[in-house]
Amino acid sequence: MSEQRNSQGLLSGYRVFDLTDEKGLLCGKILGDLGADVIKIERPGGDPARDIGPFYKDIPDPQKSLFWFFTNLNKRGITLNLEAPDGQEIFKRLVKNAHFVIESYKPGYMDKLGLGYAELEKINPAIIMTSITPYGQTGPFAHYKATDIDLMAMGGLMQIFGDPDRPPVRISQPQAYFFGSIHGMAGSVMAHYHRQTSGQGQHVDVSCQEALATALLNFLEFWDILKYNTKREGSFIARARPAPLGTLLSRYVYACKDGFALGWIQGGAQAGMVASARALTEWANSLGYALELKDYDWTELDMGTVPQSEFNRVQDAVQTFLITRTKAEIMDKGVDKSILIIPATDAKDIVESPQFKAREFFVPVVHPELDQSITYPGFPVRMIDLLYKPQRRAPLIGEHNEETYIGELGFSREELARLKANRVI
Repeated sequence: MSEQRNSQGLLSGYRVFDLTDEKGLLCGKILGDLGADVIKIERPGGDPARDIGPFYKDIPDPQKSLFWFFTNLNKRGITLNLEAPDGQEIFKRLVKNAHFVIESYKPGYMDKLGLGYAELEKINPAIIMTSITPYGQTGPFAHYKATDIDLMAMGGLMQIFGDPDRPPVRISQPQAYFFGSIHGMAGSVMAHYHRQTSGQGQHVDVSCQEALATALLNFLEFWDILKYNTKREGSFIARARPAPLGTLLSRYVYACKDGFALGWIQGGAQAGMVASARALTEWANSLGYALELKDYDWTELDMGTVPQSEFNRVQDAVQTFLITRTKAEIMDKGVDKSILIIPATDAKDIVESPQFKAREFFVPVVHPELDQSITYPGFPVRMIDLLYKPQRRAPLIGEHNEETYIGELGFSREELARLKANRVI
């Protein structure tokens, strides 16, 4: 299929049928960002994900969900009832000319409809089906349902988020399904590479729980090697150390005058850390702060041996200084003096960032039905001669039915009207 590609994207010329709900919508969106022709298939009347807020101008409307707008950018849209026999036959016809099918139904549902991978493979041997579910297609939890908060808990992340004197928390915005979608996209593309080299299709099985577990980084290693179960420590990071010293709490979030900053205050044998700490101390001293650290020997600050009380004294002095500085001052001085500290940007900072503006990351997308353009985050991957540009805004309900059913499958308008009356489309 390489001859079908063009400058629109790496996957231009390839077709994706997106049967997912909120668990996998981002997967299709990213494949669309890469240039694929993604067709979102909704049930007649619209997908339940359209009811997820927030909404355009705070008006609840299935055609105005901002969540839907973003996760279905660069897709076309049709309606089709897969539970109706006619709908199943229509889908099989569509799959003949497809390259990917992504779905997020409970395991076994597509097989029950006669539309599982084993059946679709008979129709199109090169088809790639990607299934994105909470716990994967197999295992004792395979048929369990899960919300974002369930998966954040079962994936292990919730246990390490929050303050030590309070119960676990999750990230304030839903993330679990996005993790699953991103891995679904990666799995789909790898399966596509396999298809290009072997001619074989593939069933890609994605577990959102497993996708989240990959974000635990070295916390699993701490348990495996030291039998230390990492706990939530708020603005600190817990550094596992053998007895008798025990865990060292190292602050990495500091309050500043207009928000927060991320800083690494360390020393020992790490020359870069020592130089950074010295530069920070000199800056603070020049303004009359952290004078207790003026002659501090940062080469002696060994994170493997320093007592917690001593490290607290150092961190408290730094915090007393940083609370007097703004995020802009911290950014400027950090860059100028090579200090390992940087502001924690908020939404306003990101939108106004000169870096994002220089790279034209945020892009306007025209919504004719709203008579205006809406600004969207762009695609974070740049490739030579493949400049990202949104192809289309998210589809309205059944917006491309005629284009697909009449234009591609050859149905008459009378047939289309009959299928619509029978709730097939």
